[in-house]
Amino acid sequence: MIQEVTLPEVSENVESAVVIQVMVSKGDQVIADQPLLEIETDKATAEVPAPAAGTVTEMLAAEGDEVKVGAVIARIDTADDTAEQIPDAATDDGGEATDSTDGAGGEESTAGDRSRSEVESSSPQESGTGTQDDSESVSERGVEEPHRIPPAAGGAVPASPSTRRLAREIGVAITEVKGSGPGGRISSDDVKRHSRESRSASDGFESQGGTAAGVASALALPDFSRWGATRREKLGSVRRVTGRNTQAAWQTIPHVTQFDEADVTMLEEFRQKYARRAEKAGARLTVTAILIKVVARALQRFPRFNASLDAAAGEIVYKDYVHISVAADTDRGLLVPVVRDVNTKSIITLSRELGELAQRARDRKIKAEEMEGGTFTISNLGGIGGTGFTPVVFAPQVAILGVARSQTKPVWQNGEFVPRLLLPLSLSYDHRAIDGADGARFLRWICDALEQPLFMDLEGEGDE
Repeated sequence: MIQEVTLPEVSENVESAVVIQVMVSKGDQVIADQPLLEIETDKATAEVPAPAAGTVTEMLAAEGDEVKVGAVIARIDTADDTAEQIPDAATDDGGEATDSTDGAGGEESTAGDRSRSEVESSSPQESGTGTQDDSESVSERGVEEPHRIPPAAGGAVPASPSTRRLAREIGVAITEVKGSGPGGRISSDDVKRHSRESRSASDGFESQGGTAAGVASALALPDFSRWGATRREKLGSVRRVTGRNTQAAWQTIPHVTQFDEADVTMLEEFRQKYARRAEKAGARLTVTAILIKVVARALQRFPRFNASLDAAAGEIVYKDYVHISVAADTDRGLLVPVVRDVNTKSIITLSRELGELAQRARDRKIKAEEMEGGTFTISNLGGIGGTGFTPVVFAPQVAILGVARSQTKPVWQNGEFVPRLLLPLSLSYDHRAIDGADGARFLRWICDALEQPLFMDLEGEGDE
């Protein structure tokens, strides 16, 4: 029996992936779950396993290919039909299809939870699903259904617990939503789109998502070869997604950026004093790690900055957790790992976790779920240089803090100029959710907090 292997939905709203390594060839014997190839998405790298044991009869993907979710990448001859015994999706006792990421207790795992985007607010993939008649005709030809999540049996809705919860919270009947994922799987973006389309266009808080989806096509380029030699290089998957998401954010979010400077003279003395102590605990005490802790405190004091705007529903979604995204510069482009539950951790613990995340991002070992769920972003370019910049808000977050290089400047104090180390900060935010006065107060609070050493938050349990 021939079984088709399709590119799975590695993470919600990922439409395609680039093949970076093919691990098997035509004629190879494989076992179930053996990696067939390695792919790279806008978030991370992942391996695509064999759904069953057998012989590879065709390998349709090659290194460098960009493959759409749901596309056939290989065919395997399972010979003894054992592959038919492997279900494509787990079902509970009631026959309702459940997410492959769900635990035994029905709770959704972190890998299945996608809060906005994070870094990512890409449109749902457009993948069609076969009808029952199509499935029967495929079986008659002796070819199994592609390895993908099928429509749920008995009319059950294929959606994750977080998607169902979102539908309940914004008053959408999940059974009325058309899923855009494999097998008709419904994502949170599908729920939000349905909500937008069902509401009156006269709603003052109507989402501008349609504008993002219908962004103006790129301007036609002239023939540059008229003026000299040229060469073309294909954009990487991370760069393409970054460009799409930042364009959509810039067109749909009314950005405001405010600037301030923090006197970090004492903070730098504090950092140097306790750097050795942090090293003994396996961490590198950096300004970014300290900033993460300070920002967490600020988000708890100013909860609107730790929220998201549901424009379709005309509501602000406040989050009781504090997960901070930290932009990382890698050879693949901009990646944004998330440090979770920042408000509950010491500075040393945060330093250690931040270092580990950044290293995995550079080594291409970062997982997709490690870049999801952020509530606020910090982008620190101080190690490179510059006096300031205007960062773009990562939807569905409402604010981002930019950090430039600190400089020693003369500051007038007590009747004389004294050298002080000043750190330039820039705060960009969504003006639909945050007013200018609130932005100024939030940024000033951060500056004031940075001007005092944070020994009380240096260590926690387990750091001794």
